[in-house]
Amino acid sequence: MASAFGNIHPSEVKRRLMQGEKLNMIDVREPEEVAAGMIPGARHIPLGELPFRHDEIPQTGEIIIICRSGRRADRACEYLSAQGFRGLKNMTGGMLEWEKTAE
Repeated sequence: MASAFGNIHPSEVKRRLMQGEKLNMIDVREPEEVAAGMIPGARHIPLGELPFRHDEIPQTGEIIIICRSGRRADRACEYLSAQGFRGLKNMTGGMLEWEKTAE
């Protein structure tokens, strides 16, 4: 069975934000991680709180899930997909990759 979600590279997210696109981004990292910085416009919902807070996520055409390296975002995508969310995208490489593309 094909995965119910896709991937998006941080450089693509960055390009679209620079063009003024308003993206639906959910950062699933822990509070101490987001204290070091978040992508402007992202909503912070730690992975462990998703079962209680997934109703805060707008059901838009695309939902970009962000974590540190991509692993937790993958788990978040699997969970949200099971809850009926569509248009999920894991930002591959997470914030580690985002920082590398920070020109």
